[in-house]
Amino acid sequence: MNLDKPDTQLKVFLWLIALHSFSVGIGLILFPPNYLEYFGFPNYTYSFFQAQGGVFHIVMSVAYIMAIKYMYKSSGLIVFSISAKAMATIFLVAYYIFVESSWMIIMSAFGDAVMASILFLLYRRFKSN
Repeated sequence: MNLDKPDTQLKVFLWLIALHSFSVGIGLILFPPNYLEYFGFPNYTYSFFQAQGGVFHIVMSVAYIMAIKYMYKSSGLIVFSISAKAMATIFLVAYYIFVESSWMIIMSAFGDAVMASILFLLYRRFKSN
């Protein structure tokens, strides 16, 4: 594997994003709600939306893997992946400002912004090559 090639860099980064999303999904599904106070969510006792968020992250990890599989045929899933990370950033920042100022929310927003930015740059390099 040649990490100097733009397509390899894009693939590796998409795999890392997919692994991150899958891990977050499993964590959300399996993590006991009463421990969420350590992440800035006091008095959280319901697990439905936590599990729903977990399933959503797992579904997104499949989309990232599909972007890798079809990256030479169509770049639509890569553009979708960039858009998803950018929208997640906007949503999380807005949620942090207007609803709940949890440190985990703003850190997640920062992480999604970084992933969107790197993915965008790698995609541009891939397309120009």
